[in-house]
Amino acid sequence: MLRIQLAHSYFLRFDQKQWERGKPYPPLATIQVAAMLRRMGHEVTLFDAMLAEGVDAYADTLRDARPDLVVLYEDNFNFLTKMCLGRMHEAACRMVSEASGSGARVLVAGSDASDRPGLLLEAGADAVLIGEGIAALCELVGRLDREQDIDVPRWMSGIGGVASPHADTVATRPPNGMPPAPQLSGEAAWDLVDIERYRRLWEERHGYFSMNMVASRGCPFRCNWCAKPIWGNHYRQRSARDVAEEMAMLKRRFRPDHIWMADDIFGFRVDWLDEFAERLGELDGMVPFSIQIRANMISEAMAAALERAGCVEAWIGAESGSQRILDAMAKDTDVEHVYSARSRLGAHGIRVGFFIQLGYLGEQLEDLLATRELVANAAPDEIGVSVSYPLPGTRFYEQVKAQLGAKTHWDDSGDLAMMFRGAYDSGFYRSFRDLLHRQVELMQSEQGLGPRVYGEACARLEARWQALLASGRDHLRELGHVAAAEDC
Repeated sequence: MLRIQLAHSYFLRFDQKQWERGKPYPPLATIQVAAMLRRMGHEVTLFDAMLAEGVDAYADTLRDARPDLVVLYEDNFNFLTKMCLGRMHEAACRMVSEASGSGARVLVAGSDASDRPGLLLEAGADAVLIGEGIAALCELVGRLDREQDIDVPRWMSGIGGVASPHADTVATRPPNGMPPAPQLSGEAAWDLVDIERYRRLWEERHGYFSMNMVASRGCPFRCNWCAKPIWGNHYRQRSARDVAEEMAMLKRRFRPDHIWMADDIFGFRVDWLDEFAERLGELDGMVPFSIQIRANMISEAMAAALERAGCVEAWIGAESGSQRILDAMAKDTDVEHVYSARSRLGAHGIRVGFFIQLGYLGEQLEDLLATRELVANAAPDEIGVSVSYPLPGTRFYEQVKAQLGAKTHWDDSGDLAMMFRGAYDSGFYRSFRDLLHRQVELMQSEQGLGPRVYGEACARLEARWQALLASGRDHLRELGHVAAAEDC
């Protein structure tokens, strides 16, 4: 039996925007791996960075745990680990250095690690597990359990899917990822998480408590800006019965008021949702939940099935109001799909959020105006706005990598710095984001403000829009795009 410490490096306090937002979730993939290692017979502890003060807190737990092996396993269901914010990347390297210095063997797995293993290996990791890394992890743990003083070259010998100075071959990420590992099944190690600490923060900030779970891993769609270093285009869906039983368990044990389904794409099939809803009813296990889903999947039958299952909010990757930009992204959806999805979900009492992406390659002012029009006319309940971020391994990254400079990570999720040469600078896109948010806020508060106050607020917002758009036209003229500026 080995003493194994599981950890991850997403410190909520290091991301000012997300700390202020105050909606933390436990590292689900990390505690799934912890449960698997327990089933293999090992003693497992967890360092949960999410609500920790910083890396110094990790050093303290490391001394107490005295692990034989540290596995820094990032939460694949936290979308912010895909881009690996700068402070998180630095924290991961420091944690690896601390663990290696303690005498423990160190393995690392995660999106950023799969794409950029070098700095983590330099910090002292014995190996980086490429992709989900479960097969390699199980083999390495088994070898170390059988021979705890095994030297690192023999420990790594013949292991596929790892990046290590001691590996036989140089591992690279498979272009289409690997299918989700079947070993990750059953209940996650929830007992390792300080649930009450999460509950307190949620209730202090929002007056309710939310937990997370997943019904699937992966996504079969091929948007050319979306990084898939873990599963590629593979998709594995759990049975509806299994997911319903897990939700019922969470409801009984932890009493959440809400659940965030962290799937890239939730549900997928109406018959699956119908079975899910039926089993939840049998178990009295229904908890209001939120999802992510594609606009072109929202038929009338799908919207009705989501309502029956207890879905209260759906986030859609609208991305842009310009069909030209959606086509350039290989999004495989139409703007009309977004409108119809918004309408159908709203008719079934489901709140709708739009993910919006600004600054994509080739986007011009007319495309940005189309996005503004989409938000104004579709009237989502909420929006999340970002600028296009070139993630390694994507076709988009290959298109712009010659333009990338020294800045390789955002400092935090509110950074919104352009990493390549867009039509406008970062300041313009941040201002555009702010006005989009204000537009949605006004639409949501129309009835409460009253006609006169609402009209005045809209007039002030329109003046701000016109000032920003004028600066955009001036920028185009400076670049020589006079015709384009006059057309907008």
